[in-house]
Amino acid sequence: MLGTAAAVTALAAQTPDICFLSAVEMAGLIRRRKLSAREVVAAHLKQIERVNPKVNAIVTLIAERATENARKADEAQAHGALLGPLHGLPVVHKDLFETAGIRTTFGSPIFKGNVPKRDAIIVERINNAGAICVGKSNTPEFGAGSQTFNAVFGATKNPWDLTKTCGGSSGGAAVSLACGMVPIADGSDSGGSLRNPASFCNVVGIRTAPGRVPQHAQGNAWLTISVQGPMARTVSDVALLLSAIAGPDPRCPISIDEPGARYAANLDRNFKGVRVAWFKNMGGIPFDSRVLKAIAAQRKVFESLGCIVEEAEPDWTGAHEGYDTLRAWNYASTQAENVRLHRDLVKDTILWEVERGSKLSGADIAHAHGLRSQAWDRMRVFQEKYEYFISPTCQVLPYDINQPYPTEIEGAKMSTYVEWQKSCILISALENPAISVPCGFTDEGLPVGLQIVGRHRDEWSVLQLAHAFEKVTGLSARRPAIA
Repeated sequence: MLGTAAAVTALAAQTPDICFLSAVEMAGLIRRRKLSAREVVAAHLKQIERVNPKVNAIVTLIAERATENARKADEAQAHGALLGPLHGLPVVHKDLFETAGIRTTFGSPIFKGNVPKRDAIIVERINNAGAICVGKSNTPEFGAGSQTFNAVFGATKNPWDLTKTCGGSSGGAAVSLACGMVPIADGSDSGGSLRNPASFCNVVGIRTAPGRVPQHAQGNAWLTISVQGPMARTVSDVALLLSAIAGPDPRCPISIDEPGARYAANLDRNFKGVRVAWFKNMGGIPFDSRVLKAIAAQRKVFESLGCIVEEAEPDWTGAHEGYDTLRAWNYASTQAENVRLHRDLVKDTILWEVERGSKLSGADIAHAHGLRSQAWDRMRVFQEKYEYFISPTCQVLPYDINQPYPTEIEGAKMSTYVEWQKSCILISALENPAISVPCGFTDEGLPVGLQIVGRHRDEWSVLQLAHAFEKVTGLSARRPAIA
């Protein structure tokens, strides 16, 4: 096993820098004792020390605890312990997820000193798989909005341009990955919070089917617009992490009764003759022309894989309206008490959501569920012909970090703080698994993500096509200069 600084330097000369090895490669080297968990954690802590002050992605750092846990991991391996699939890999947990004994603020001044006594299920599973937590990643207040800033820690900067936002709400996770501060990270996605920051930061994030990654029954445990899931720099790394966090759990009433281990299998597949629907305009929503240019340049990649690519899309009627109503209902269900007790400490967009949600009637909520059901069934019928639907992940590019949210796109005014996210929200409303993969850069050097949407609960095929696309483009290997 390599045990000295010179040995680590020698390894780095032969292979990519430790911090930019893929998670799959890193885990393999640790398992074969070519690297130790201590060396890996030490390298990442050094990278965090060097880069994080510039981007503000990791907001609670537990360096000493991580170092001690790495030592224990090496000792366990030396004594022949059964190793988990993530053994020795550093990870950050989103600051929306409870972490036992580690500060969890939810991005809110109300909870700036909160230290939970239990782990969220996703955190528990990542830890049980052998990963080593190094800290918490930044998020907007209670995860509201796709711009990562809050009154507790401030804003997280985009590593490709420090004057721009990294997106959100899993923005700290995406930046931590892009900067080589961790090889894997977790996040959550309601209206695009795993996909949007992945697009803005040139990493990979997948929105899984509700129940694929179980959550504790709290709030409205049956409401399916928000999910938790994995982020990483490559599709294979996302699949590896998903293999550790997916699977049934009796604590989650909607958990899917399928094991997660399958996601660690070989992702290679022949796509000859597979029918792919290429987006038209997703019901007439506006897109930045630079985003459209980057996406259009990659259509030929899918054709080169053997796919039959045709411009087509389902009828989106009611999808956004249904989602919009249920989002407000969810905020009223989960944040009304915080607003009642601490109104002066809650940001305006959450106040607006809670106010809207509190006014909803049973008929309003039933109508929203009906709209989503109809839209879901139209997508099901649509995907009897097309296995995949492909679109831009985001309608815009990373925007000014001082701007809370885009107010217009190509001259089209945005009426709310989330209207510019419809390219993600429409998919969230239908609950289809969807992944954002790097697809190119603009002339200004800003990343653009491509969204691959699969059939109901078919994350496996989504990962397969994303993996094939990634192998052809090689775009996930690009790193920001700051890292």
